[in-house]
Amino acid sequence: MAGFNKVILMGNLTRNPELRYTPSGTPVASFGLAVSRRFKQGDDLKEEVCFVDIVVFGKQAEHCGQYLSKGNGVIVEGRLQQRRWETEDGQKRSKHEVVAQTVTFMPKRQDGGQGAEPPMHDEPGYETGDEG
Repeated sequence: MAGFNKVILMGNLTRNPELRYTPSGTPVASFGLAVSRRFKQGDDLKEEVCFVDIVVFGKQAEHCGQYLSKGNGVIVEGRLQQRRWETEDGQKRSKHEVVAQTVTFMPKRQDGGQGAEPPMHDEPGYETGDEG
């Protein structure tokens, strides 16, 4: 049976993007994303937060490194990937992360939190969709 691997998340950066380059020169940015869910349990309003690691390649990685910072809102579309490695002392480790295909920058709130600025569609990194 064929598989389907598509993830769409909307949340806020938990840390500034870390931009680095592969030995062949491909830009790679990584950042954490907090995605929250609000729900009612009895008479109480609860909030659950999920923390997800995001990896972005190519020109879009450079844009993320240049224009995003902790607290910024983004929409990430991509695929789920499991990365496996072995520690120096021989322990096997793994983690899931999202490899972003597009990162859409969300408009920042105006002072006082009232309303939002209109999205700037010509802003670098806005739905650029390139992956390395």
